[in-house]
Amino acid sequence: MAATPKFEKFTEQFSQLVEQPWIDEHGILNQGSALLRDLVSTDDWLPEELSRPHPQYYQQYLLHCDPEDRYCVVSFVWGPGQRTPIHDHGIWALIGMLRGAERSEEFSLGGEGQALCRTGEKVLQPGDVEQISLRTGDIHRVSNMFEDRISISIHVYGGDIGRLKRRVFDETTGETRDFVSGYSNAQPAT
Repeated sequence: MAATPKFEKFTEQFSQLVEQPWIDEHGILNQGSALLRDLVSTDDWLPEELSRPHPQYYQQYLLHCDPEDRYCVVSFVWGPGQRTPIHDHGIWALIGMLRGAERSEEFSLGGEGQALCRTGEKVLQPGDVEQISLRTGDIHRVSNMFEDRISISIHVYGGDIGRLKRRVFDETTGETRDFVSGYSNAQPAT
């Protein structure tokens, strides 16, 4: 990615944050939320090639991966009506809404062989930031709120999410299947 000054500033500040020897997940999520909120407060920095939708599938473009795999930054581009399966992350995450709007349906595990329990829903509008943690709930399904236009969110994960093994959940049985998401752009952007 040809980094814009605004995005370069964000990655420099986020790198400084995760380099602090005393910082824990709670601190990263809280302080990182402020940094991400500042980044998504304007919609003038994401290159067009990293904001293109696909007619069938949401796109997950790698914007930056920390050289030590402490975090990565990804743009999610949602075509009209697109959504993820129910999935987990296994690491902390921040989601900042850049353009459009998205719905996050939250779930928790039922008993063995039982349906997942729907525990809530959040709608993110431009400028909103959501925190995801194993401590507070890590299972959700995300969808574009619009049937007639794209939405774009910027995600920051506590590792290289495109290479991590994660789980997809069957809503009615709770059964899981492992997956690795990869990225829509084959090579790391930075």
